[in-house]
Amino acid sequence: MGRFINPFTDIGFKRIFGQEVSKPLLLDFLNNLLKGEKVITNLTFLDKEQPAAYKDDRSLIYDVFCETDEGERIIVEMQNREHPHFADRCIYYASQAISRQGEKGASWGYRINAVYMIAFINFFMDELDERFRTDVELVERQSGKVFSDKERFIFLQLPCFKKEAEDCDNDFERWIYVLKNMETLDRMPWAAKNSVFRRLAEIGEVSNMTKDEREKYDSALRHYRDTLVVMQGAADKGRAEGRAEANRSVARNLKAMGMSPAEIAKATGLSLKEIAKL
Repeated sequence: MGRFINPFTDIGFKRIFGQEVSKPLLLDFLNNLLKGEKVITNLTFLDKEQPAAYKDDRSLIYDVFCETDEGERIIVEMQNREHPHFADRCIYYASQAISRQGEKGASWGYRINAVYMIAFINFFMDELDERFRTDVELVERQSGKVFSDKERFIFLQLPCFKKEAEDCDNDFERWIYVLKNMETLDRMPWAAKNSVFRRLAEIGEVSNMTKDEREKYDSALRHYRDTLVVMQGAADKGRAEGRAEANRSVARNLKAMGMSPAEIAKATGLSLKEIAKL
């Protein structure tokens, strides 16, 4: 067990970013994420479970859901496991956060506040290239000019972040380094010079948890590790199936060239019975 919590667990992530006492941490992270664009001075945590808007609607449960002092909604999600429609899910979540701003009555003029969807992704997302950060906005196709700033997606592919502590150039990169390596750290880097990282060390230290919090965290950590095992097993199976299919393809070509089954077996590792079926 490490000194600090694993932020990729549900309990760990919400402990760092999703409770009132950790609001300064979330504010600091978001302001570093959006540095040069805006400054958020205050946040209000909203109910993470949004009730159904109508009879057959599904309720929505966000990891962190908050509102800025200017009315913007911010959704922060951590996704550890590959999801076949994760991009669609993000669009759905953001769109629901927009649509639920609607007011009844003729006086409402469709004025909406912006929604930011920030997704920590602990895998490589098919829709993205191998950049760590990808920002998605609604833009006019020909000119690339922003059409509307009311819906914004920021995807952070954690496996693409390769920097070590000494290579981090700013506080945003320092945040990512700490989150990615937190469970294995013996001490919190930059805590001596930065009060935010000192506070992160206090909130994130396992020994500062109550007995009840520790039990819930241990359960979440087991679930997280089980998820990693399942993901690794699926990846290993996919690679094995890929190698087997490649061997079968080679065997078919060798067979068509007139090579004997014994020679094909020696070249590909397939059994004579498998070769006979090709």
